[in-house]
Amino acid sequence: MDVVDARPILAPFVSFLCAGLVFAFGRSIFWRRFFTFLAAFIKMGLVFSMLPGTLRGVVYVYEFVEFTPGIGIGFRADAYGMFFALVSSTLWLFTTIYAIGYMQGDRDRVRFFGFFALCVSTTVGVAFAENLLTFFLFYETLTICTYPLVVHAETREALRAGRIYLTYTLIGGGFALIGAVMVSATAGTLTLAQPGILTDDVGVVTLAIIFVCLTIGFGVKAGIMPLHGWLPIAMVAPTPVSALLHAVAVVKVGAFGVTRVIYNVFGAELLGELGFTVPLGLLAGFTIVASSTIALTQDHLKRRLAYSTISQLSYILLGAALLTPLAATAAIVHVANQAFAKITMFFVVGAIARTTGKKYVSEIDGIAARMPISMAAFTIAALSFVGVPLTAGFITKWYLALGALQADAWWFVLVLIVSALLNAGYFFPIVHRAYFRPAKEPWPPFEEGRRFETAKTLLFPIVICAAYVLLLGVTAEVPGMPFSIAQVAVESFFAGGGVAP
Repeated sequence: MDVVDARPILAPFVSFLCAGLVFAFGRSIFWRRFFTFLAAFIKMGLVFSMLPGTLRGVVYVYEFVEFTPGIGIGFRADAYGMFFALVSSTLWLFTTIYAIGYMQGDRDRVRFFGFFALCVSTTVGVAFAENLLTFFLFYETLTICTYPLVVHAETREALRAGRIYLTYTLIGGGFALIGAVMVSATAGTLTLAQPGILTDDVGVVTLAIIFVCLTIGFGVKAGIMPLHGWLPIAMVAPTPVSALLHAVAVVKVGAFGVTRVIYNVFGAELLGELGFTVPLGLLAGFTIVASSTIALTQDHLKRRLAYSTISQLSYILLGAALLTPLAATAAIVHVANQAFAKITMFFVVGAIARTTGKKYVSEIDGIAARMPISMAAFTIAALSFVGVPLTAGFITKWYLALGALQADAWWFVLVLIVSALLNAGYFFPIVHRAYFRPAKEPWPPFEEGRRFETAKTLLFPIVICAAYVLLLGVTAEVPGMPFSIAQVAVESFFAGGGVAP
């Protein structure tokens, strides 16, 4: 049931307004923080206020402007969009708290927090986009808003990373635009409100071109190989930006876009007949294994996490490509499961760098004695990525395996097993070094008067996000938790037919 409501447009507008206020008054630390936190709580309030209706099947819509019939700027908070918005708005709050502590005394904080807010505004805009035009506008705005964050340090390395990031993502945006124009020309609409708007009447070749263009366009940000080159290089950015890129905004927007293409542009029934998702699934499976293998060789902590992200994102793409309800449910749930686990890891790595100056795996022997809470949180996130029961990652892998068997894709179960072993191979050595190897040199002492292992603004988000990794694992099917929202979204994806449950 569609209900006209302004909240889907107000949610992204709040962060946009916050960015403007930060740019205008952000030289005052008080006002910069006041506007940022006020906007974060208002946004969360707006998004969470729609949750009860979403669980009942209500879809909140708001048409901003219509240029021609079927083409305009509109907003629609359906179950999948709500799921993504809930994750991004919640993590924005924690990332902001972390960024305040991490960026203390750093340069250009007004610019940093202003563009930080713009990134979240565009992310929620993507989540609530009613059609491909609205999606594309926010998608490209996110690219532009993220660039100043990637190049924040303005070193030669940072500027090079920024150029590479723009090259990849803008070319990807070009493919997405071509695909959207072709969709409009063939379907006469760009809406994302249906389980598929294209039909096989337009011809297999045309449909193949559209699918390839849109998949490349959104797959660039999703980091699927060989379109992943920008992502490890972008790790030169400050850790809060890395967390934003990997858990809240950019890469998740890419995976979200590919899923929308599969289930809202084409639809499960049509893609099941065409078979286009088979090569996508194979490519995603290759990306999962190949990027995990590369992660084994990375000594730099953030680069190891970057290749892990490339692998984990392809779980979402492969789950969506299997075209079964169980796999689709797992793909959606993994948006949250990966986000909380990965942001925990980035928060810990950033806290280690800020507290001890260490940035490499080979440097952290014995660090659990100096930072026990942080390393406990990292260990929980590592167990989740391996897929240990009672963690969020177990829920993802369990339902992905069931979805693969539902699709008769037994080979994906093997991919899951290999991926779990590789995850253990590049995460557990970090845990082993931290807990079971003696420190090579004395760790820096606690700062005078400090009772915690690192700044409270760094430690608090670490603890909360790690706790949420466990919460997602033990309360998966509790009403109101992410899993129940994902189930509502999947029901809408398969409402028009397709692969039967």
